Amino acid sequence: MVLVSAARDYINRLLQDISGMKVLILDSQTVSIVSVVYSQTELLQKEVFLVELVDSISKSKEPMSHLKAVYFLRPTLENIQHLRRQLANPRFGESHLFFSNILKDTQIHILADSDEQEVVQQVQEYYGDFVAIDPYHFTLNIPSNHMYMLPAVVDPPGLQHFCDRVVDGIAAVFLALKRRPVIRYQRTSDIAKRVAQETSKLMYQQESGLFDFRRTEISPLLLIVDRRDDPVTPLLNQWTYQAMVHELIGIHDNKVDLSSIGKLPKDQQEVVLSSEQDAFFKANMYENFGDIGMNIKKMVDDFQQVAKSNQNIQTIEDMAKFVDNYPEYRKMHGNVSKHVTLVTEMSKIVEEQRLMLVSEMEQDLACNSGQVAAFEAVTNLLNNENVSDIDCLRLVMLYALHYEKESPVHLMQLFNKLASRSPKYKPGLVQFLLKQAGVNKRTGDLYGDRDLLNIARNMARGLKGVENVYIQHQPLLFQTMESIIKGRLRDVDYPFVGNHFQQGRSVL
Repeated sequence: MVLVSAARDYINRLLQDISGMKVLILDSQTVSIVSVVYSQTELLQKEVFLVELVDSISKSKEPMSHLKAVYFLRPTLENIQHLRRQLANPRFGESHLFFSNILKDTQIHILADSDEQEVVQQVQEYYGDFVAIDPYHFTLNIPSNHMYMLPAVVDPPGLQHFCDRVVDGIAAVFLALKRRPVIRYQRTSDIAKRVAQETSKLMYQQESGLFDFRRTEISPLLLIVDRRDDPVTPLLNQWTYQAMVHELIGIHDNKVDLSSIGKLPKDQQEVVLSSEQDAFFKANMYENFGDIGMNIKKMVDDFQQVAKSNQNIQTIEDMAKFVDNYPEYRKMHGNVSKHVTLVTEMSKIVEEQRLMLVSEMEQDLACNSGQVAAFEAVTNLLNNENVSDIDCLRLVMLYALHYEKESPVHLMQLFNKLASRSPKYKPGLVQFLLKQAGVNKRTGDLYGDRDLLNIARNMARGLKGVENVYIQHQPLLFQTMESIIKGRLRDVDYPFVGNHFQQGRSVL
């Protein structure tokens, strides 16, 4: 599933067949879709001299008939209205309309009626309605999406909008990959069931012709799960490179904002972390933090060797060689500066917030049993002023999830201790987590104490010990995927939608 390649292919196709100077017009969502797979330099190479947002273009009246407008928009009501107004008073010599998902017939009629001056050259659907952050992962950048997991949602229209966006995104991914999946969902989640059923309805009924690709021997599987089934994993501090940068500094659309860190040069205040554009990041994104330091040192040493050879310019030939290699030299210099800055800042945060101490306790709460010892250890960390309030909250949440049934008195003592540290962390906050994602709400075997195979595996791990106490936890999703591959995922816990599973045994 090479999602980046699929998204890049769409952008290539919508730009390369239109010759001449172009303006690329995007909306607030397609700007993210394009930016993670295409650089500014690449856009310039395709003769794109201006990139604008569709709502900004609507406010401007300046004619630019020498430019061809290439629109890449989501097919929303708002975007259709923007286009209707712009086509009524066109500013550009030509307009080429590309939509990131399926257009409704009514929307096509609105566009046709608005194009009285016949500037529209083509209308196409290119199914790139997802943000491909790397070849195997995508996001839809939906704000506050956790709200829609709650059973009593106070905003039914908002829930429908959320559901529509998720279904659109999933549909676009499978259209880009030219596959129609078998669909399963987590039985205990209403929202997972709803998304699964609406996706199935779109793929197998409403747009069945669009998804009628050549059958493969084994159908791909789309499994819709709910974060509440594993509330532990997002509460743990992370120790691999990409996850640490996201956790401690923040990554959005493969960009990291470093403007708040010291006195950095302007060109280093926002850096790109992309496995497609950065060979060092691609090789190290899943490496442990301890190994990253050594790998960065090697990169710095390699760079110093290159810099030293570039200083030894004695002939015209040497100078010409340096000029030829200069873009690569500059890129290497930028990469070294970027990764050194990131690792230095994260090392500082780890030290200041005592994250190694905190993380060891988090892993213990997630992976090991022993309620009394855990209570004492968490209490000691809550008394440590160097441990941040947010880490204290995580520790109490992890303790509550693991030992909610064992000692209510100890649990209440931790609630009160947390509230005394920070007034904003009221006891009800942790209790709400237990109500939404406690043991009675979960499907999976989160602590490996329900399934005999998991109990045996945990015992074996306990006897052998672990190589690294900071990364001993394994997300529930890993076990779920293992069960799928071995054909052991229980139908009663993860039902199929419809009878399409008869096409063949489903695997990821």
